[in-house]
Amino acid sequence: MAQDLKQQGRQFYDAVNAGDMDGAMSLIADDFVDHEEFAGLPRDREGVRQFFELMRSAFPDFRVDVEDMIVEGDKVAVRMRMSGTHQGDFMGMPGTGRRFAVTTIDIVRVVDGKAVEHWGATDTMGMMQQLGATSAGATTAGMA
Repeated sequence: MAQDLKQQGRQFYDAVNAGDMDGAMSLIADDFVDHEEFAGLPRDREGVRQFFELMRSAFPDFRVDVEDMIVEGDKVAVRMRMSGTHQGDFMGMPGTGRRFAVTTIDIVRVVDGKAVEHWGATDTMGMMQQLGATSAGATTAGMA
C-alpha cells in the first residue's frame, strides 16, 4: 500500500508539472476537503484546481519537485520545493520577472486511491520576499 500511495503522489505532482489538471484532478475525491486556506479559494476539489491554475498563470514555468515522501497508514507526507518565474498577476501584483523557490509540506489522506483531505504549510512569506512584495523585516501575521 505504501508504494501505491507514493506512486499516486508522484503521479499527481507530475500531472501538475505537465499542466495536466484533468489528470491531477482524477486523483482527488469529489468530497475532498482542504484544511489549508489560500487567498480565499474554496477549500475543496475545485479550490485545488483554481490554486494550480492561478500558479501556472502567474508562473508559467511553475513546478513542484518532490524531495521526500513518507507514508504512514492512509496518509502521505510530502516535502517539496515549489518554484517559478513571476510573469503574470499574482495576488494583485503584476509580473516582476523574479524567480521564487520555497519549501512546502503537504500531508494528504487517501481513501480508495483518491485524496480526501489535505493539510499543508508553505513558506508564503519567503515567496513574497523573493518576489519583492515584502521586506525581510515584515511579520507573517495572518498569512496562511
